Amino acid sequence: MGQRADFAIGDALVSAGHRRIVHLPVSVLSDHTPVNLSVEVIHGRRDGPVVFVSAAVHGDEVIGVEIVRRLLRAPALRGMRGTLLVVPIVNTYGFLSHSRYLPDRRDLNRSFPGSRGGSLASRLAHLFLTEVVSRASLGIDLHSAAIHRTNLPQIRVSPGNADTLHLARVFGAPVILTSPQRPGSLRAEARAKGVEVLLYEAGEGLRFDEAAVKAGVAGILRVLRHKGMIAGRETVAWPLSLLCTSSTWLRAPAGGILRSYKADGDRVQPGDLMAVVTDPFGEREAALRAPSAGIVVGRAMLPVVNEGDAIYHLAKVSALGAGLPVVAEPVFDEDEII
Repeated sequence: MGQRADFAIGDALVSAGHRRIVHLPVSVLSDHTPVNLSVEVIHGRRDGPVVFVSAAVHGDEVIGVEIVRRLLRAPALRGMRGTLLVVPIVNTYGFLSHSRYLPDRRDLNRSFPGSRGGSLASRLAHLFLTEVVSRASLGIDLHSAAIHRTNLPQIRVSPGNADTLHLARVFGAPVILTSPQRPGSLRAEARAKGVEVLLYEAGEGLRFDEAAVKAGVAGILRVLRHKGMIAGRETVAWPLSLLCTSSTWLRAPAGGILRSYKADGDRVQPGDLMAVVTDPFGEREAALRAPSAGIVVGRAMLPVVNEGDAIYHLAKVSALGAGLPVVAEPVFDEDEII
């Protein structure tokens, strides 16, 4: 059997059995500083799938950057089959300015497929989609909640897609949430090109959450092993994820000071007291109660709210274990996650 062909990306070639960081030029800042889309290519000696992992499509969602850093140091990646494309920071502009957006205030995750000659967001979306996403058969895109919110670790997949639902089950996050694709999003445009994407949501904007980071690293390693790209020891069954097919935001009934009584992952019943909003003098109180049963998959962290602000993201639990068979879990050493 002959050696695998080199992997071509941009102007670079990565030979089989090697890994290399490739810098794809994006633009030049107003002070003449060049900006690149940097990709680490791990091109295995043996044939296998091409998978991409991306983080910081929204520049303030930094938890994915830490997940990627730990993933790239994992010993399990040695001897890989296939090819792994890893982009720690897609939106460099937002990352440097601690912002969700690009300098033109556009949301990169609403700018796909983009174009070579469009706005800055459009050009970056086009480059990422063309050079990275379209080369793969599967992607894992890492996100967190926006600033002043936090998310329970969860995998979001498109409704009615059995393949991605099974991979979400393999990932092993506490919650699998089916959600429709939004026009202009990476997930929607990738699927149009035949590339399925698992969207991992966990933690808070501009913050690290250790449990969410470890869950993200372990989940990616599980998926890579399931795809036959890396090895791992098999032992006990995966913990069963909760399948949620719908969700809603519970909003502040008044403006004031928020006292929260439920945390991420709490299961609630109709009528349960979720929070109380009071005026600064403590003379008036407005209670926020659960309208239905569900699990808290996201919540506000800022205790100062205006009427109508999103406070709790409540998801309806449809099934345990996503209705899929229990399979053996690959166990990875703690060093591979830390």
